[in-house]
Amino acid sequence: MVTPEDDSIMVDDYLPIRRSLRVAVVTETYPPEVNGVAATIARVVEGLRGRGHELQLVRPRQDRQDLGADADAGGLVQVLMRGLPIPRYPQLKMGLPSKRALIRLWSAQRPDVVHIVTEGPLGWSALQAATHLKLPVVSDFRTNFHAYSRHYGVGWLRTPVMAYLRKFHNRTACTMVPTEALRRELADVGFQRLRVVARGVDTRLFDPRRRSETLRAGWGAGPGTMVALCVGRLAPEKNLGAVADAVEAMHAIDPQVRLVFVGDGPDRQSLMQRCPNAVFAGLRRGEDLAAHYASADVFLFPSMTETFGNVVPEAMASGLAVVAFDHAAAGQLITPGENGLLARLEDSQAFCHAARSLAGQLPTARALGARARTDMSRLDWGRILEAIEAEYAAALISPGAVPRPALRPLLPSA
Repeated sequence: MVTPEDDSIMVDDYLPIRRSLRVAVVTETYPPEVNGVAATIARVVEGLRGRGHELQLVRPRQDRQDLGADADAGGLVQVLMRGLPIPRYPQLKMGLPSKRALIRLWSAQRPDVVHIVTEGPLGWSALQAATHLKLPVVSDFRTNFHAYSRHYGVGWLRTPVMAYLRKFHNRTACTMVPTEALRRELADVGFQRLRVVARGVDTRLFDPRRRSETLRAGWGAGPGTMVALCVGRLAPEKNLGAVADAVEAMHAIDPQVRLVFVGDGPDRQSLMQRCPNAVFAGLRRGEDLAAHYASADVFLFPSMTETFGNVVPEAMASGLAVVAFDHAAAGQLITPGENGLLARLEDSQAFCHAARSLAGQLPTARALGARARTDMSRLDWGRILEAIEAEYAAALISPGAVPRPALRPLLPSA
């Protein structure tokens, strides 16, 4: 152990020095809610805790039994706020305005930086409270609310929603986005201080070795049967009709192709009518979800409204050949013909053609999946967390920030 009197040890021996921060993370979704934002921010919270930071998680209470799991865990305090069910998604909660409560909370327990994940009423309250207290704020852009509006018959809301999002994010020290393409798109409509911070994937959880022939048999698939998988919310904005069209095209070549949907949502009944022979596995989590991925062969991802699409790297890490549009995570991670297949954005015929080209070609699909698995080993969460820490550090020295003195130095993480 190094003591203050041991002046033979120079500070430079420990460069680069990281600092332990108190971080308030504000999000309106968190596990056990099932969606990409919840899964990703939970991984970030756990990762930051593991790197020595103190986390305060501010989120809506999900139900009466929700007491804040791990609320007493080292380095993590959960603050549960009031919330209301989101229309069409009653299992998800939307935080209520809480500016005064957050001012009281952060006046008593001042964080070094506030990280706002979602832009709902709770996120807006957090932004107002942090501004009032002169706390540095960083934000994430994680959901294309402006793009979703046209799928719910309220396309006229796109302009005011975009104006609100721009106003929200331009009040923060930086907005973290997952891809360069999204950075350019938002910059073109007036968003400022955008930073590209990629998303990681847990390659220990999502692993081809979790493949289960027993699970496949339950789907009616033998060892030589091709299984096409789709994972995600069964909702209009996910463009799931393209999956049905693609599998019909695949059946023209190989009638034995099996289709499996993992997830739930308002479009489930209509999809069951459209795809009566498909397997609807419902919501899956953790190792069970990982086994569903690994037990398929082809992953069909038709969404064109994602900011990233966590399911794409999860499928690739699981060793699947991904067919997707050249957009978001797929556009960033897939090299066509090497580790997956891409269709031009909004070209539904090209999407079907790409899926059809894999029908009856299990060796080709498995070769693409094997390369995808290898490529995903580069999406290390340690690097992602370092990038987030760098944005926190920059926010601390941004104009108007009032940083807490005497931050504790940490040795570089292993």
